[in-house]
Amino acid sequence: MHRRHILRGSTLAAATAPLAMPALAQPQAPALRWRLTSSYPTSLDAIHGAAHVFAKTVAELTEDRFQIRVFGPGEVVPALQALDAVQAGTVEACHTTASFYTGKNPAFAFATGVPFGLNTRQQSAWMVEGGGIELLNELFRQYNAYSLPLGATGAQMGGWFRKEIRGTEDLKGLKMRIAGLGGTVLSRVGGVPQQLAGGDIYPALERGTIDAVEWLGPYDDEKLGLNKVAPYYYYPAWWEGAANTSFVANLDQWNALPKAYQAAIRTACAEATTWMVGRYDTRNPDSLRRLLASGTQLRAFPREAMEACYREALALEQELAGKSPEYRKIHEAWSKSRDDMRAWFRVAELSFDNFLAQAAARR
Repeated sequence: MHRRHILRGSTLAAATAPLAMPALAQPQAPALRWRLTSSYPTSLDAIHGAAHVFAKTVAELTEDRFQIRVFGPGEVVPALQALDAVQAGTVEACHTTASFYTGKNPAFAFATGVPFGLNTRQQSAWMVEGGGIELLNELFRQYNAYSLPLGATGAQMGGWFRKEIRGTEDLKGLKMRIAGLGGTVLSRVGGVPQQLAGGDIYPALERGTIDAVEWLGPYDDEKLGLNKVAPYYYYPAWWEGAANTSFVANLDQWNALPKAYQAAIRTACAEATTWMVGRYDTRNPDSLRRLLASGTQLRAFPREAMEACYREALALEQELAGKSPEYRKIHEAWSKSRDDMRAWFRVAELSFDNFLAQAAARR
C-alpha cells in the first residue's frame, strides 16, 4: 500500500473515532466512607493491625477516595457479634474469625481452619486456587455477606494451662477457652469448651473461671500477659494448623461498589495477609524466648491425647457432612485438596523441613 493511502486511512480513523475525554474531565470514582469493626483487641498490633494495613492499602489504591475506618471490639459492637452487625447493615464490614460463627453453620470453620486440617500454605492455596473463596461465599450469601481472607496467623500454640496435661484423662472436665469445631472435638473427649472474646480471656483465666485458654502464639500471648496466670504452655494447636482471619462485607454494599474498589479490596486483603504472616513469623521466636526465660514451662501435648482428639475430629467431619449440606459441599472439595497437598508436601516440604530440623539439632 502506498504511504499516502496509509496516511489517508489513519486520518479517516482518527476523524471517525470518538475523541478521548481529557483526564481532568473523566468521571471520578465516588468518595466512600465505610466502617469496619474488628473482633480483636486493639493492643494486638499484628492481628488487629492487619485491618489497619488493609484500610491504608485501600485508601492508597483509590487515591484516598475510599476510606475505611477501623473500630475495635466494643466500640460499635461486641467482638463476637461482628458478622451479625455486617449482616444487619449496622456496619459495612468487619475483620473477624469465621469459626466464631460455627453455631450458625459449622461450615464457617473452613474459612478459618478445621481441626487437624491444612497448614498456612495449604489453606492459602485451597482458598485462592482450590475454589475455597467461591464455595465459602455461597455460604456467606445466606447471611447477606461477602468474604475474603484477610490475614493468617501461621500454626498456633496449644495454649496456656493451669495444670499439666499428661494424657486424655486430664482433658476431662477441663474448662478451656477454645472456639469453633476445636471446642466440639474437645467436648467429645470430656473437655468443657468456652467461647470468649480476646479481651475477656485473661481475667477468666486469672479468676479460675476457666482452666486453660488458647489464643494464638507467643507474640500475642506475651502481650496479653497469659504467662502470668498459667505456667504451662502447650503445643501444637491441633484445632487450627493454620488460621485465616476474614474480611466480611455486607453483600448489598459489596455489590454496589465500583469494580475498581472491589479490586482494591481484594488486593489490600492479600497485602494484609502477607504482612500478618510475616509479622508473626519474625516476632514469635523472640517472644517465645522471653516467655521461657520468665519461667514458662513449654510442653508438647501427649501423643495419646493428640491421637484421641484426631480420631474424634475425623468422626466429627463425617457427622457434620451428614447433617449440613453446606458443610458437605465444602468438605468434599476441601478434603480432596487436603489429601492431594499432603501427598505432595510429604515429598518436598516435609522432607526438607525434617532434614533441616534434624541437622540443626546435631550441630
